[in-house]
Amino acid sequence: MVTTRWGRGIRPALVSLAVLAPLSAVAGAPSMARSVAGMQRPVVVLQAGLGDGKESWSTVFGRIAESNTVFAYDRPGYGESPVTDGSRDPCTIAAELRSALREAGLAPPYVLVGHSFGGLYQYVFAKLYPQDVAGLVLLDPTHPDHWRRMQSDAPATAALMKAMRYTVFSPAMAAEFDGQGSCLDRIDTNTPLAIPVRLLTRTQFSFVESGSFESMVHSLEDDWRRLLGAKAVQRIPGAGHYIHHDQPDAVVQELQSLIGELPARGVRIATTAASKKSAGRHSGP
Repeated sequence: MVTTRWGRGIRPALVSLAVLAPLSAVAGAPSMARSVAGMQRPVVVLQAGLGDGKESWSTVFGRIAESNTVFAYDRPGYGESPVTDGSRDPCTIAAELRSALREAGLAPPYVLVGHSFGGLYQYVFAKLYPQDVAGLVLLDPTHPDHWRRMQSDAPATAALMKAMRYTVFSPAMAAEFDGQGSCLDRIDTNTPLAIPVRLLTRTQFSFVESGSFESMVHSLEDDWRRLLGAKAVQRIPGAGHYIHHDQPDAVVQELQSLIGELPARGVRIATTAASKKSAGRHSGP
């Protein structure tokens, strides 16, 4: 069973290089397992990286539920969700997530949290459905131009990635990896988001990630500021690519800080019947 994007055996060295109920609103959409807890608005929506499911959020899920409704799920092919033959581009994944939230009885606004590939998916969600999104927290996210830049700026790493795509990736991972750039021409990347954002990045890179790949990552971190309209890149001390595993306190603190800004923007923070109902049906990851 793959529990991270690369599997436990190769995660320490290569973890960030690719950077893991029927849905009636999307025709032919797959069934996906979900976990919901908490009773407070706004709803915090967790999106994991390539190869990861809702279990990836176990370090922060319960703590977020103490103050907010929190939603996590397994994308098709991960965890308890069956694989699908449908498109795995970021726009499709964003549409599936939106339908899953509605199926769970969770109304917007949402605070989206995404890690790695999940950061790309949450960014696309915020661009496609801005009326649904109150805030965005990205953890070492995969940039929209990540794969193209890797091939030009870090070709040795790109060659390794191609080999891993055919030898290590599960079918679900390969489909998402292949679809990462699809549909992005539909996204306006020139206009920054007009919502509170947090951009959290790591400070620790493995030996094989040093050099051209690390330089490329830092360059793309700076461009994320432009895409998001973020005031700063918040580099988290002592954190590798899995920031929510290495420094969960920092993630929860930044999320709570962002949520604290929302009342001044007219976002209501209150208990909802829908959240109570969902919390009673589902448990944490």
